[in-house]
Formats: sequence, C-alpha cells, structure tokens
Amino acid sequence: MRVHPVLALSLTCAMCLASVAVSQEATFGAQVRPRTEYREPVGGDDDAFTSMRVRAHVDATLKRDVRVFVELQDVRIWGEESSTLADFEADNFDLHQGFIELASKDKRRMVRVGRQEMNAGGQRLIGAVDWTQQGRSFDGIRLFAGGGWGGVTLFGYQLSDATSPAVPNDGEFIGAVGEVKHVAGGTLELYALYDHVEATLANTNQGTLGARLAGERSGVIYRGELYIQTGDRAGVDVSALMLGARVGTRFSDGKGQVTAWYDYLSGDDDPADGKTKVFNTLFATNHKFYGFADLFLDIPAHTAGLGLQDIALKGSYALRDDLTLAADLHSFHLAKQGLLSTKHLGEELDLTSSYRYSPNLSFTGGLSYVFAADAFSEIGRLGENMTWVYLMLNAAF
Repeated sequence: MRVHPVLALSLTCAMCLASVAVSQEATFGAQVRPRTEYREPVGGDDDAFTSMRVRAHVDATLKRDVRVFVELQDVRIWGEESSTLADFEADNFDLHQGFIELASKDKRRMVRVGRQEMNAGGQRLIGAVDWTQQGRSFDGIRLFAGGGWGGVTLFGYQLSDATSPAVPNDGEFIGAVGEVKHVAGGTLELYALYDHVEATLANTNQGTLGARLAGERSGVIYRGELYIQTGDRAGVDVSALMLGARVGTRFSDGKGQVTAWYDYLSGDDDPADGKTKVFNTLFATNHKFYGFADLFLDIPAHTAGLGLQDIALKGSYALRDDLTLAADLHSFHLAKQGLLSTKHLGEELDLTSSYRYSPNLSFTGGLSYVFAADAFSEIGRLGENMTWVYLMLNAAF
C-alpha cells in the first residue's frame, strides 16, 4: 500500500501525540538497516550496491485492551534518486503494517484486523521474509485462541482485488494453523491452507495440507515435516509434496551446534500429462532454508519446475556472548531430471559472522560461494561459480 510521504509523516506525528493523550500504554520504535552487497556474476558482470530499510512504528494499547499498531517504512538503494536536491518523492515509502487488535488480558484470545506480518512455524509456507528490506505483509484478518496446550490460528487475507485499477484479478489466501505443545519434546503444527486466484483464462484453487513436528529431546534437536498440495493451479490439476527432516545436537555447554538436514520438493518432468507435480512453497521465507545466496527464492520457477533436493550440514559456535560464527554447506539436486544431463545443481558454502555491539546495534557479515554444476547452467540459472558478500548494520529500538 503506497502512502504519500507528507501524509504519512503527518499521520505518524499525529498518532504519536494522540497516543500519549489517550492510551494506557504507548511505545515508539524505529529501525535503520543498511546492507552492502557484492555479487559476481550478475548478467555476465558483477554488481555492488547498498540497500537500506528505515522503519518507524507506534504501538498503543488503548482502553479495554484495544491495541493499535502502525508501521511505516522506506526502502531504497543508495543513489537511486535522480538528484540529491530535486528528487524528494520517496518512491518506496510504504505502509508495512497497520492493524487493530483486540486481545484478552491473558493473550489466549486475539483478533487482528488490517495489514500485518505473519510467521507460521518455521516459515516453510508462511513467513514475513525479514531478510528482504521490504519484508512481506498481508491485508486481512487473523484470529487466535489457545491455552497451555497450544493454540489455533485462523486467517483470511486478500492477496489481490480487481476493484483496484492496478490489479487485474481477485485472489485470496485463507487457512488454519494448529499448534499442540509437549509432543515428543517439541511442538506439533498442523496446516490447512487454501489459495485462490481468479484469472481470465484459468483459475487457481489450491489446497495445502501438512504437519510439522520440531523440538529437542534427550539432547537431540529435530524437525520432521510433510506437506501435500492438491486442487488446481492455473487450471492444471496439482499433486505435489514436500518433506523435510533435520537432526542436530549442541556441544561445548551449548555454545556450539551442528545440524544435518534433508529437504525434498517434488518436481514434474512430464508437463504434457495434464497434471503438475511441482510443489509451490507459497509465501515461505526461502532465504532461511535453501542457501543464503538466494538462488531458490521462487520455487518452482527457479528450479524450472523440476523440484529440489537440499542436503545440508550446518554448524555454529558462539565465541563470546556477543560474537557468533556459522558455516553452512548445501548440496543441491533437482528432484526430476527431465531432459537434462544431470540432476546435480551444485554446492553452496555460506559463512556468517554476527556481532552485537550493544542491545540496539548489531553487525552481520557473510560470504557465500556457489560451485555450479551442469544442471544450474542447463536450467538457465547459473553458468559459472558465484560469489556473494555482504555486510549489514541493524540499529533498532
């Protein structure tokens, strides 16, 4: 949702003043997060740039436990404006979140209406994608009811509405997410999701059902999950699945951790049979899972509809309370070979360092190197090895 900068600034100032006058509790917060990146190759060349997110929010609790939250953001690339003086349009100034929330005092019941972020479980299917400077938010309503045993979240989001002149069709995303705590030392999550797009030629009416069990027991950190998709996607029958497994442990009194995992996303090597077997990760935070170089943000498009297998070994160690090092090694393979010479896409090594200078300021830096195999080139994604380096500052209060 685009907000005129002058109007947005006026609203923010007005809300700050109003919150002091009428609220029982009000807080004001902000974030400034610049990130410099270098990637090679990009379109046969290399590229270096700095992007930056600036957010400001007002969070006010009014009488009778009514909460109002408004968060504005500006996302830009340094040097994107045509003039340091004449260009003051703030093209990417936006309303990131803006909602009304009614909740019981014990927080066991909640209704949230408006523009909002949502993270479900490990963000395998629904996530706010905080790594991106713009992030993801939905327009709609979310309800929660729960207790010591867990809880149930129901939501209905409007993805698109043809009433808007810039939007060609209607789209909705609705679902239910259940959580049951204290199952095998972890939490069992159950998913029932439905996404719909009203298209001119072929509609999408797709359902995703699944379960995820994650936790720690007897010193073993584990995750197991399975999701299936059915229905219609762009007018084609869907029969797809995704499964994942993870096992890990801690060492050195909890300072270190090592994890092995495997993810499988089904693909389709026979598109002419009138059915698609390609799993769609919906609104996931894929950056968290398939390598930090972000070569698989749009699945299935970034795997040419052939699915994905990810075999990974991850480790981290806290040198001090404020300094952590991490290393991840991925081996990527397609789920289906199709007409390619191999399923092997390649390997990716991710090295990350995080330093917390103060409670309000942190530094994160990383180096990723992708060893591209033949399949990467054959699907048109990466014709040679790739290097990606970044340094990010995050100041927030």
